[in-house]
Order: sequence, then C-alpha cells, then structure tokens
Amino acid sequence: MSSLLRTTLVGFLVGVLGTGVGGSMAFLLRNPSKRFLSAIIGLSSGLMVAIVTFELIPEAFMLGNTFTISAGIAIGAFLASYLDILISHIHKKSFNGRQGYIKTAILIGVAIALHNFPEGLAIGSGFVAETRLGLGLAVVIALHNMPEGLAMVTPMRVGGYSSTKAFLLTLLAGAPMGLGAFVGALIGEYAYGFIGVCLAFAGGTMLYITFGELIPRAKDLHGGRISTVFAILGFIIGMLISKRF
Repeated sequence: MSSLLRTTLVGFLVGVLGTGVGGSMAFLLRNPSKRFLSAIIGLSSGLMVAIVTFELIPEAFMLGNTFTISAGIAIGAFLASYLDILISHIHKKSFNGRQGYIKTAILIGVAIALHNFPEGLAIGSGFVAETRLGLGLAVVIALHNMPEGLAMVTPMRVGGYSSTKAFLLTLLAGAPMGLGAFVGALIGEYAYGFIGVCLAFAGGTMLYITFGELIPRAKDLHGGRISTVFAILGFIIGMLISKRF
C-alpha cells in the first residue's frame, strides 16, 4: 500500500469513527423526555464552544495572523448564516415545529464536514513530516470528534429521524477528513498556512450554529435552567479534553 493511500485511509477512518462514536448515542435515545433532550443539546453546545475556544482558534493562531483568523471566522459565520437562510427557504414547509431540529442537524453536519477537512490536512501533512506525528494527530482528532457526533445526532433524533439513519449521517459527516488527509499528504509542509485559515473558517460556522441553533433549540425543548447548566458542564468537559490531549 502506498503512503498516500495509507494516509488517506487513516484520515477517512479517523473522521468516520470519531463522529460515529458520538453518533452511536442515537441508539440510546429511545423516547427521551424533553428535559433530557434539552440537557443533551445544552451539553453539545458547551462542547462545541469549547472545541472552537481551546482547539480550533488556538491552532489557527499558531498557523496564521490575527487578520486572517478574524476574516476566516467572519466568513465561516456568514456562510453558516447563508446556509441557514437557504435551507429554510427551500424547505420552508418541511422545517416547521419538530422538523426545525432537522435543519439544525443539517447545519451541524455541514460545520463538522468543514471542520474535518482541515483536520485531515493536518493528519496528511503530519504523516509527511513524521509517521509518529501523523498517528498522534489522528488519535487526538478522533477523540475530539466524538462530541461533534453527539451534537449532530441529538437534534436529528428529536426531529424524528430513526436511530440508524441519524447514525449513518454522522458517519458521512466525518468522511471529508479522508479528502483532507489526501490533500495534506500531497502538499506536505505547504499545507500549514492553509490549515490555519480553514480552522478559523470552520470555527466561525460552529459558533454561528451553536449560538443561533443549538442553544435556542435547547431552550425551546425545556424552559428551565437545565440546558444552561449542561452547556457550562459541556464547556468544562471540552476544556478538560482539550488540555488533556
């Protein structure tokens, strides 16, 4: 097996398995209460903010400057906003009431896919530099992708998707990491500057979706403080994961 094919396969498996483990939560969400779902979505929102705060943005700053990172975040948020409007316009009848959570899940899936591409770039360029570095990045990224799978699968289950369909869609969202690993292995050390901009871009999309979709959806499900408490808990857990790995 060529090194390029091996690197691409590693990136693909890391993306699919990472989000897939989080997505497997779909099989545990059997007729959950609205309070429980509100807590899970709140937890997911806290994890998403932690991923952006302690992983994406710091890594982007290591590879770029303040202007390019700020522009990347702004453009990412703008794209997420545009997709939000576009999806709502195309499916304006389909996303009323409970189906609104499907729109949230679609946006999260897009954000995860955008996020996974630059992480795949990092894996691919890491393998070019040193095999041990590439493998280390792959393990860390797989662990960090688990909360993203959870964030995507929960609104899909609330929206009425079956456990199997929700799980398979989370696997699909992880696939772009394989493409990123392929491109990263091709361009090697030249990938790093591009990775910084991509990470900031992905961070902007995730921030928009978290503040504009996940947190409001959690409050819609249950009006109490449970979603806020779990959002803070998710942020703390995400911070601990980031600092540990």
